[in-house]
Amino acid sequence: MTAIATLGAISLDSGDPHHLGRFYAVLLDFDVRYESDDLVVLQGDGVMLTIERVADHIPPDWPGNRVPKQMHLDLFVTDLDTAEAAAIECGAVKAEFQPAPDRWRVLIDPSGHPFCLTVRPGSR
Repeated sequence: MTAIATLGAISLDSGDPHHLGRFYAVLLDFDVRYESDDLVVLQGDGVMLTIERVADHIPPDWPGNRVPKQMHLDLFVTDLDTAEAAAIECGAVKAEFQPAPDRWRVLIDPSGHPFCLTVRPGSR
């Protein structure tokens, strides 16, 4: 079987992407590839970590489940339309809200977790 996508990034939600980005850059010795008020992209050896601003972010209440853990996968693909169709065939559902469908597609896995299909940064 040929893979539909490759793991591109692990994405963390945060009320303060700059602060969390600096933390992980130092902790993991990752390079800052991109930084804005809403997004920080860190690059490590073979993996990318993104930290995305979420308004009114509420941290998870580990080990409880009142507020669940908050992360999603960014999966790199070569063609958004083809990968979206293949992921849906595998059991994913396209999310109703698509903030930037020309750059990435938000899908929901069979357990309800969102994930994104996106073209590798710099490959367009």
